Amino acid sequence: MQKNKFLLKLRDDKGARAIAVTVLVMLLVLTAIIVTTVIANRAPTEDPLPPDDAQVGVEDPDTEQPGEQPPAAETPDDKPTDALPTEFLLPVSGVLRSVHDEDLQVFSPTMGDYRVHLGIDIGTVAGASVSAMADGTVAQIWDDVRMGRCVAVKHSGEAYTIYKNLTAEHPSGIVVGATVKAGDVIGTVGESAMVEIAEEPHLHLEMTVNGIQVDPTEYLSEDAMATLKEDTNYEDAS
Repeated sequence: MQKNKFLLKLRDDKGARAIAVTVLVMLLVLTAIIVTTVIANRAPTEDPLPPDDAQVGVEDPDTEQPGEQPPAAETPDDKPTDALPTEFLLPVSGVLRSVHDEDLQVFSPTMGDYRVHLGIDIGTVAGASVSAMADGTVAQIWDDVRMGRCVAVKHSGEAYTIYKNLTAEHPSGIVVGATVKAGDVIGTVGESAMVEIAEEPHLHLEMTVNGIQVDPTEYLSEDAMATLKEDTNYEDAS
């Protein structure tokens, strides 16, 4: 009897009827969530295989067909190399006056002090021809406040020879970008190096390999080094 009264009241009370419908809908939604969770928990738990490009370190099975051969591998000998020139010529006839030493400081007659000497000085007569030590390209021509007129030639193997204390005049065609051969005259010995003006006329020669300053005499042959004991330019000038 009480149940019938409740239903009759629910039928007559619109607010109570709305609440009952809302509760019923919430129960249905909750039931659906529980069913979905149960089904998901019963699914296989194994991780899916990663894509082929993610299987790092896994070797593919041998899929070669009978008679097929793998392509031949390239050997390093097949590729060109950028090596240093096989020979560097003496750029000017003269006598070795100052050696390359990046550690020991030597006295500078011009500056009146002691300083390291990067490069070598080849004493000779003013106006003596200066030649490229090897095949290459004129990389730069400039006037240095300290070392006067300078010319840099780029060679293979990331080597540069730098000729300083030159005159301002150069042979025709000696410009930046010009190709030169070993022995081509690129300038003449001058007296433009202000920090060495008190010394006898000479070529100041420097060299770099892979951006590191090196001793030019280490790249000259024994025969070339032997000629640095006597300057034939003095005989030609007399």
